[in-house]
Amino acid sequence: MRPTDLDHIAIAMPRLNDAPTVLVGVLGGEPVFGMDTPHFTFGHWRFAGGGRIEVLAPRGERAFLHRFLDAHGPGVHHVTFRVPDLRAICDRAEAAGYAIVGYSDADPRWKEAFLHPREAGGIVVQLAESPVEDSNPGWVPPPGPATPPPPVTLLGLRLRARSREHAVAQWGTLIGGDLVAETAKELTYRWPPSPLRLVIEIDPHGDDGPVCIEIASDRTIALSAAHTRMLGIDVCYGSP
Repeated sequence: MRPTDLDHIAIAMPRLNDAPTVLVGVLGGEPVFGMDTPHFTFGHWRFAGGGRIEVLAPRGERAFLHRFLDAHGPGVHHVTFRVPDLRAICDRAEAAGYAIVGYSDADPRWKEAFLHPREAGGIVVQLAESPVEDSNPGWVPPPGPATPPPPVTLLGLRLRARSREHAVAQWGTLIGGDLVAETAKELTYRWPPSPLRLVIEIDPHGDDGPVCIEIASDRTIALSAAHTRMLGIDVCYGSP
């Protein structure tokens, strides 16, 4: 049985075709997987070290992504954890006071459920149980620059939390992260063998939610204000 791991970081954007401008042209990502669904289209880009960013864009009739973009604009939409037993972790979450949203186990290849950002520290948390790896050989990614720069290393996501106790209970106790670094103001969680991490800034006076996507690179990243607006989230350097 596979362990719980932090699978990817997902960003909502109005158009999937805009993603390669930043993810490939600036950060050097490689498109690896994508698909169209009735209400959205999505693609995954992989970076040095194996970390992935997913971009979702709305399509078809109005649904959750239209509402998210109308309310917030582009930005981090969710983080996805692959879990060994979806029903078990949802039972634990409900026992801890979370309301499970969108529980679906009809397809044995991909069972999923969500924690709402109001309860989950300002971000949607997707919990997914799947025995198969992501694959769609027929996917044609949106075109990107012909000569992209070397890929950065995607370290993970930095979040802000008002409550240290809530952060520990959610990311550690419920979702099973390993607390690998701790200071008075920060908690760092990992889910081996995932290459990604979450760094939680504790700020009782701030707003819960994403702060920046953390990267590492030997080259200087020329991320403009326009690129940041396109992603809806800052990109910051971290220590591997």
